[in-house]
Amino acid sequence: MLNSKQIAYLKGLSHSIHPVVQIGNKGLTDAVMKEIDESLKAHELIKIQVQDNDKSKRNNFLLSICKKLEATSINHIGKQLVIFKANLNSKIKLP
Repeated sequence: MLNSKQIAYLKGLSHSIHPVVQIGNKGLTDAVMKEIDESLKAHELIKIQVQDNDKSKRNNFLLSICKKLEATSINHIGKQLVIFKANLNSKIKLP
């Protein structure tokens, strides 16, 4: 579990990264979940672009991703979601 200082630090890091995964009109498919999981393993902190205009659906996507992949929600602004999952040999050093 991350504390507020660590979340703020990760939010700052997330400003400079671009979305690596897009969730399209088909929603959160198994292929998308697999791609998110692989991206988390490679980068730890990722940004996801969601094409859906419904805020509640985007929030459900975020909760579902975090629950299934045991990741932490860092930010949800507009159609972009930011999630974090530390690896055993973490590249990102948290404060």
